[in-house]
Amino acid sequence: MLVREVRWSDFDDISRFYFHLYDERARGDPIGITLFDERPSVADEVQWFGQMYREVLLGTRCFAVAEVDGRVVGDCSISRASPLVTSETSHVGVLGIIVAEEHRGRGVGSALLRHALEWARSRFEVVRLSVFSVNEGAHRLYLRFGFVDCGRIPRAIRRGTTYYDELHMALVFPPGATGAGKH
Repeated sequence: MLVREVRWSDFDDISRFYFHLYDERARGDPIGITLFDERPSVADEVQWFGQMYREVLLGTRCFAVAEVDGRVVGDCSISRASPLVTSETSHVGVLGIIVAEEHRGRGVGSALLRHALEWARSRFEVVRLSVFSVNEGAHRLYLRFGFVDCGRIPRAIRRGTTYYDELHMALVFPPGATGAGKH
């Protein structure tokens, strides 16, 4: 497995496993990511990807991918909590991660998280995330990397008639460990 920064040519692989999340949801799987009610169009995904890629080029977002046998099988992103570089929350990063269904539980998430947090360490003082309470594997992964539980929002996600609680977690880098504010 190779973990690296995203390339424009990764769009097809990333959109493939993202769109597959809608199939998982249709099967009733409690996948750990919030989705739109309807699957977005390819044009919507191009717009989203273009914005993410722009932020990578500007150095304001980490967008790492995991590649196995020449295909991207997961991604991890950390961006500013606020789009304003000089806001009161500019020291906080927000993490998101997706691993293709067939590659979960194989160390892809750990490798992506390790890479993204190393990038974030020089830019943020805190990294936060949210995770479905039923996504026990992801919750354990975050705990292993030093994230702590900060709260639970009951029934935060509604899928049809099923509700899921959302856990909020944060990782606070030790004082002096970051270069936050330099970027």
